[in-house]
Amino acid sequence: YWKDATTLAEAQEAKLDLVCRKLGLQPGMRVLDLGCGWGGFAAYAAERYGCSVVGLSLSKDQHTLGREMWKDLDVDLRLADYRDVAGTFDRVASIGMMEHVGPKNLRTAMEVVHRSLAGDGIALIHTISGRRSRRHGTPFVERYIFPNAVSPSLAQLGTAVEGLFVLEDLHNIGPDYERTLLAWWHNFDRAYPDLSHRYDERFYRMWTFYLLAAAGASRARDAQLFQLVLTKPGRA
Repeated sequence: YWKDATTLAEAQEAKLDLVCRKLGLQPGMRVLDLGCGWGGFAAYAAERYGCSVVGLSLSKDQHTLGREMWKDLDVDLRLADYRDVAGTFDRVASIGMMEHVGPKNLRTAMEVVHRSLAGDGIALIHTISGRRSRRHGTPFVERYIFPNAVSPSLAQLGTAVEGLFVLEDLHNIGPDYERTLLAWWHNFDRAYPDLSHRYDERFYRMWTFYLLAAAGASRARDAQLFQLVLTKPGRA
């Protein structure tokens, strides 16, 4: 989130803080992070806002790294499918997962958020979104980068939350993603000479194409980046 940031690290921290403020995090809250990766948001919420965070990921490598990185924080990273989560949480966040569940599972994912969220809780969904409803993603991305990934349209997201939640806020930070992707590419391009003994030229060309094509899609406004703030009906 580049509003007041000048570096990628500042922008990343600003995004995490934006999510925490939208969720209204307070010390002692129990927070669920669906699709936690290596736990960047979980650690930020625990360290800066005093929350107890449970994070779920399917990646063994991310799970192992995250548990080591955040072992001194109130963060519980679990190697588990999001559909298997149990318990109730004051807040629920999902940052960058909805692109990967597939259109047929969007409703299921939102039902998991609903059953996991306390009656007076707040949920935030952060997802890349396409301008059109699709059943399959871009062929190149599906084959080489993110198998089975499909960026949901706003219509698909709306159908998935219908009858479950009140949409309190919809924020499109899509233009910020172009700048982020370009920063990622510059870091990757600059670091590649030191990585070339591990990753061949094909890998370099594939990821250069992906990062720059994604930046182009963001610049053309063909891809958006939405944050949806959700509550249950009847919340005071």
